[in-house]
Amino acid sequence: QVQLVESGGGLVQPGGSLILSCAASGRTFSGSAMAWFRQAPGKEREFLAVIGVITVYADSVKGRFTISRDNAKNTLYLQMNSLKPEDTAVYYCAATGRVLAGSRPVEYDYWGQGTQVTVSS
Repeated sequence: QVQLVESGGGLVQPGGSLILSCAASGRTFSGSAMAWFRQAPGKEREFLAVIGVITVYADSVKGRFTISRDNAKNTLYLQMNSLKPEDTAVYYCAATGRVLAGSRPVEYDYWGQGTQVTVSS
């Protein structure tokens, strides 16, 4: 059974940083596309970044967030810097068995349960 488990969320002040982790189990995703999304209350799930054969960022986080992976640990990361109140949301990791995937949630087969990030003073 494939599981994705996010961790690292919490409360942070504006301008602060957080590192989210997503530990995968049940299969290896090295070489496959993995991504981060977020969803704020009352809003649709928003694509943030994907890493696979290419790395792509949404304009809203480009230059502030960095996606990376440790294939030996089967873990995905999201380094978030210069956080803003509008970054407050539940953050989800997603994965697919394909090497290439885009910004649409339907392209991903596996999802974590989410971790809350709150940016507030």
